[in-house]
Amino acid sequence: MTKSSEGAGPAPRKFVDAPTRPLTIDGSQLVVRNLGVGHDAQLPLVALTHLGANLDSWDPELVDPLAAGRRVILLGYRGVGASSGGVRDRFADMAMDAIAAIRGLGLSRVDVFGLSMGGMVVQEILRLAPEVVDRVILAGTGPQGGPGLTRMTGVFLRGVARGAVTFTNPTSLLFFTRTPQGTQAASDYQARLRRRRADRDRAVSPAVLPAQLRAVNRWGHELPAPLMEHIGPVLILHGDSDRMVPPGNVDALRKAFPDAQTQIFPDSGHGVVSQNRQAITDIIDRFLRR
Repeated sequence: MTKSSEGAGPAPRKFVDAPTRPLTIDGSQLVVRNLGVGHDAQLPLVALTHLGANLDSWDPELVDPLAAGRRVILLGYRGVGASSGGVRDRFADMAMDAIAAIRGLGLSRVDVFGLSMGGMVVQEILRLAPEVVDRVILAGTGPQGGPGLTRMTGVFLRGVARGAVTFTNPTSLLFFTRTPQGTQAASDYQARLRRRRADRDRAVSPAVLPAQLRAVNRWGHELPAPLMEHIGPVLILHGDSDRMVPPGNVDALRKAFPDAQTQIFPDSGHGVVSQNRQAITDIIDRFLRR
C-alpha cells in the first residue's frame, strides 16, 4: 500500500461503471445498481425512476453527486429492462416489489427518491410500509387524484408521435420546455444518457408503456389520499412548466404532506431534476444530510 492510499477506503462507484446486479424477489429478478459507498451517518438512498425508463435513464450528473456522500441504490421495476417477471400495472404492486427489494438488500430503513412515476410508487411504499422510510424526495410527481394525471396518456402519446415525425427523442419534447434554455438542456441531457457504454440495462420492451400508463391512469382516477402517516421530512421538487404532471400537483401533494419543503423551478418541465441538477443535488444533499 502506498502512503497516499492509506486510510483512503474503497473508491466510490460511479454511474458509468457501477455493476448491474440481479436481486431475486418472489421468483423474479430485479436489476439493481449500487453507487457511492456506505457512510455510517447517512442512510442509503433508494431511487425509483420515471415512466418507460430503465436504469440507464438516470442522469449521471444527478446521481453521482448524490452518491458522493452516501450509498445510492438504483432499483429497477419488475418486467422492465433486464428485470424479469410481468410488468406491473398498479403502483401498490410496484411498491410491494420495492419493499421486498429493500428488505432483500438487508436494509431496515432507507431514504427514498421518487422521480415522476417513481414518486407515485414511493407514496404507496409510505402507505404499505412507512416503517422502512425515513426521508422522502418527490420530484415531478403527483398524488392520487392529482390534477391532470388522467390526461398523461394523451400528453405522452402525442409527444411520442411528434418525436417520430421530427426524429426527436420523445423525452426531449416531453421533459423540457421549448425555450432556448430548455432546448439546450434537452440536448445536453440526451448526451449524458449515452455516457455509460458497458453493462447497460436491457432496452424497455413495448409491453412496459401500456401497463405503466394504466397505472398512472388508475392513480389519477383515485380519490385524493388522506393525510399520510409518514412523519419524516419530505422534499417536493417540481418544474413550473411540467406538461406531464402539471404544477398544480404540488399543492395537492402538500395536502398529504403539509410540512413538506417545496421548491418549484422556473422554465422547467418534467425533466426538472436534470435541467437544474446542480441546484437540486445541493438541495437534496442538505435535505438528506444528518
